[in-house]
Amino acid sequence: MLLLAKLYVEILVPAAVLIVVAAIFAVVLAFLGRKLEVKRDEKVVQTESLLSGANCGGCGFAGCSAFAEALVNGKADLSMCNATSKVNKDKIAEILGTVNEGEEMSFVVCCNGGNACEDKYDYHGYGDCASMELLAGGRKACPVGCMGAGTCAKHCDHHACNVSELGYADINDERCTLCGKCAKSCPKGLIKKIPTRAKVYVACSNHAAGKEVRSYCKNGCIGCTMCARNCPEGAITMVDNLPVIDYDKCVGCGLCAEKCPTKCMKKR
Repeated sequence: MLLLAKLYVEILVPAAVLIVVAAIFAVVLAFLGRKLEVKRDEKVVQTESLLSGANCGGCGFAGCSAFAEALVNGKADLSMCNATSKVNKDKIAEILGTVNEGEEMSFVVCCNGGNACEDKYDYHGYGDCASMELLAGGRKACPVGCMGAGTCAKHCDHHACNVSELGYADINDERCTLCGKCAKSCPKGLIKKIPTRAKVYVACSNHAAGKEVRSYCKNGCIGCTMCARNCPEGAITMVDNLPVIDYDKCVGCGLCAEKCPTKCMKKR
């Protein structure tokens, strides 16, 4: 019995001491946590909750939290964020006491040459479009043709950007978070923003004369003006051999795409 009592004392007493010490530490930490807590601006908390949460860095800040801080402190603008919806941007603008003048945008690839565009050479080197661009401006005969080697796809964290079987890049709107990494990575600058409401866009970026474009690309814009001449709303004008769409006038009838002989005016 004495031995058993001694064992109880040797085991229970240290355990009880540890429990008491742990409880004291817990109380002290809880007290210090309240006293030393850095209280965040309520506007920052509300703003961050309305941002996309993608933390893509497309705005130039470390993440949505840092961007929210910058917005509230007047060091950033809502237009810098592509991933947040227009509805939420409007709510954020209301919190900040400003007006959201931007509209919801989407990314498109302004080239549909791909396999329909001739190659200057056969590329067998290592890498993607960025490395291919270093060799005589890329393999495509078109100076601004999509090389289809997937630099944009490599930089897309959500697998929204891929190279189609037709040889040019394409973007899946349902997967795209509008971070803009694909646009920044494209060595030809072919990935551009257009209003999400847009029904058509120009899938060519070559400003050369039609005869030259036709000599190396079957899908390139030849500057025939058929789209502009057939637009019932006068929403299309020709600028330096390429059609430019005024989306404030465009009603999305799709007649321009139907009349385009090279089908570089694409429907969405």
